[in-house]
Amino acid sequence: MSDLRRRHMLSLGAAHGLVGVAGAVPAWASTAAGTVGAAAGADPWWVWDDEIDGIMASVLRNGQVPAVNAAIRTWVNNNDPLPAGLPPALSTWLGKVNGLPSWADRSKLRLAADFNRRKDTYLFMLYGLGSGIMSTVIPREAKSVYWSAGGADMKDRAAKTFTFGYDLSELTAYEPSGQFLVTSNKTRLVHAAVRHLLPQSARWRAVADEQNGIPISNGDILVTFHSLGTYVHRKLVDWRVPMTAAEEEAFLHMWQVAIHMLGVRDEFIPKSWAEAEAQSGRVLTPIMAPSTEGRELAKDLLGLTAQIDLGVTRGFLNEFVRYALSHEVGDWLNLPRDYAAAALIRTGWPAYIAFREGLLPVMPVGFYTFDQFIRAIAMLFLNKGSSGTTTLITIPTGNRPGA
Repeated sequence: MSDLRRRHMLSLGAAHGLVGVAGAVPAWASTAAGTVGAAAGADPWWVWDDEIDGIMASVLRNGQVPAVNAAIRTWVNNNDPLPAGLPPALSTWLGKVNGLPSWADRSKLRLAADFNRRKDTYLFMLYGLGSGIMSTVIPREAKSVYWSAGGADMKDRAAKTFTFGYDLSELTAYEPSGQFLVTSNKTRLVHAAVRHLLPQSARWRAVADEQNGIPISNGDILVTFHSLGTYVHRKLVDWRVPMTAAEEEAFLHMWQVAIHMLGVRDEFIPKSWAEAEAQSGRVLTPIMAPSTEGRELAKDLLGLTAQIDLGVTRGFLNEFVRYALSHEVGDWLNLPRDYAAAALIRTGWPAYIAFREGLLPVMPVGFYTFDQFIRAIAMLFLNKGSSGTTTLITIPTGNRPGA
């Protein structure tokens, strides 16, 4: 795995979980003491991204999307100047948001990047076969993704959105030579475009329950965060992956900055893992459920993964999804059982972790199977589906054909 560890970690979960989430919306409850920001009292499901939403609606109405996509094509690194040729309002807005928040701690961000590098073995599996598939049983997310333009071509969507997770987890993510600040701003533009476009889809409106009929609220992005950062942290603890308190705090801080960069108000961002767990229990756990769109997306995503040479059976892949999430989720997605693979995973994966962490002196049975499995998935993610360098993030001009 050493060759992969040098190339860092890509999050399929982030790749697949960046657009509107949640089903029936629970009541919001939070306090200023439990969040990054000082204010409290607003409801994140009634908060969107008003300024850029208005700007992108104008860009779409005026037919300026092709020109904007051309302008941002070569805007890649954090230290790149803002692209020329943008509509003045968009250029002014990017000038205001293209930087870290004042409360960002660069030392924590660097520690988080190093933590990602050292624990990429487990993060590949959790983001990919945990968070990525979890997104398909979050009804709002599944429906929004399915009926948007990207839902019609999941391979292309995955290749484009892999960029977010990869750039977030790179060693230089928040450094001038990194790419995450630019990637997050481009993603924020896409979200604003989708908020304008998706309500125009009769098929989406027929199944949607979003407030005001608008997807991707602050609450929705927070649910996505919990299906990614909070879920992954919890599983690392459950799997007894060694972490220092400083590493756990840094990993949270990385995600705090990331969701701020996506337009979430600071007042809503959890300040601790305890607050994140409490928030997740209110807003994510109660709304997970199957949907027609989610089953189709899961089939597509698992099909993409199965296309590469995993060195294991499809039954093994299905059972790892069940192991990472639950049998209930596996049943929702109609994943066939493979009891032999289930037994190997149940006993072999904990031993695999223990051996890799130096806690088990003898290589366990099945080590090679797990190692090959991770290598294959890792290379798919590191190549961003199809591109080993920079995969273009482009603003859509429509929804899924026929939507």
